[in-house]
Formats: sequence, C-alpha cells, structure tokens
Amino acid sequence: MHPTLNIAIKAARRAGQIINRASNDLDLIKVTAKQPNDFVTEVDKAAEAAIIETLTDAYPGYGILAEESGTTAGDGDGEYQWIIDPLDGTTNFIHGMPQYAVSIALAKGKLIEQAVIFDPNQNEIFTASKGAGAFLNERRIRVSKRTKLQDALIGTGFPYRMFDHIDTYIAIFKELSQKTAGQRRPGAASLDLAYVAAGRYDGFWEFGLSPWDMAAGALLISEAGGLVSDLRGDATYLESGNLVAGSPKIFAPLLKLIQDKLPESIRG
Repeated sequence: MHPTLNIAIKAARRAGQIINRASNDLDLIKVTAKQPNDFVTEVDKAAEAAIIETLTDAYPGYGILAEESGTTAGDGDGEYQWIIDPLDGTTNFIHGMPQYAVSIALAKGKLIEQAVIFDPNQNEIFTASKGAGAFLNERRIRVSKRTKLQDALIGTGFPYRMFDHIDTYIAIFKELSQKTAGQRRPGAASLDLAYVAAGRYDGFWEFGLSPWDMAAGALLISEAGGLVSDLRGDATYLESGNLVAGSPKIFAPLLKLIQDKLPESIRG
C-alpha cells in the first residue's frame, strides 16, 4: 500500500472517531447554516482539523483543498494537493440518519492518485491507488456486471441549495424511473460513488457537486473498472461539478438519456 494512502486512511479513521463520539450526543451539537439548506457543525470543523493535522504532519509540502477551511498552499511546489470532505452528509448526520462519510483524495496536478472514503457507521473503508485497483476493507471491489439500464439501480442527488435546474432534474428523474430498476437519493455523494465502485449501484448522476464530493469516489470507480465523466462525456467533472458514472455497460445509455434531457446551459 502506498505510504500516502496509509496516512489518508489514518486521517479518515481519526475523523471517524470524532464523528462517532459526537453522534451519541446530537442534541448538544451546535449547527450553523452556511446558506439555506447547507449546514456545518462543530463536528465538521473538528474532523477537518484532525484530518489536516494528520496529513500535514506527514506531508507538510502538500497543499489542501478542504470543504470548511478552503484552500491552503503547502510549502512545496504545489504539485500535490489533498482534497478533503470531513463529513459528507452533514444534514443526515444532524438528523441522526446514518448515511455520511469522510472523503480524502490526493491529487497530483489534475490527476487523482489516492482515495479514501470512510463510513464510520458501517466501519467500511473504501480505498484506491491509481493503477492498483479499488478495495473495501482490503478486499478487491469491482463495478457491477449488469448490462441493461432497465435492470440497473441508479444513485442520484437532488438540488438542495441551487434550484435553477430543478425542472431538468425532475424530467431526468421521471425518465429514469420508467427505464431503470429504481433510483436512490441517500444524501452523501461520496458514499454513493463508493457504492458504484462496489457494485451496489450500477450508476450515479448529479449536478452541482464540489471537488471534495467527487474526487475520491471518481478514482474508486475508475479503479473498480467503471467510467466517470461530466455531462459532455469528458473528464472535466471536477471543474464543472456535473458527474455521471457507472459500470461500462450502464454508463453509455445513462449518459445518453441524461444528455437528451439537458438544456444547453448545463451541458458543460
């Protein structure tokens, strides 16, 4: 296992301990709205601080892009950057819904090289290194073998901050509801992507994501044999925030169905 991945696992587990302890006393947690329907808690901040401390102690030269603290330059040449979501699914967390995760990725330039997604509820740790495969609790995982969209279970996430494209979402959701085995919207995109990598979902789509929602999960999927793109079928999803993913046989019809429903304004 690559040493940077080992450190990321250590950081994710440390954050998971903080989250698990806090989950026992949800009534005591202070919640702040960053904007409507977008919450942050002292747990997010404590988990992020623990992650950053662990990562920077080991790799002080690496930069950091983190959900709560933004971008921090390392003292190196800027080639490497950690991309961190300390608690993806904060709204679930504050409601006691056990669907949230810690997500950590390491990018070299624009390429994601290491990925960790940790579900502290299930004690499931999804990991991937570029070129070395994807794993769940150290067992190799692969995307599903389903070949038909009509048999596929698809994950998604609906808008909760920006509602400019809600009609497009509903149109796509309606079409997919009739042409798949079902759709799920649990509320933590990083875990949804990990589930695609593990074959639990056959595909996933969402618009308006942040890099820390996608970076680790995208590497997991590609290392598990799946495909990931933006709405054009290109690899610029970290920039656009729009992502479609799936196993090879499901990805193409899923992307085409979505593209056929898109206005030009959100095709990027």
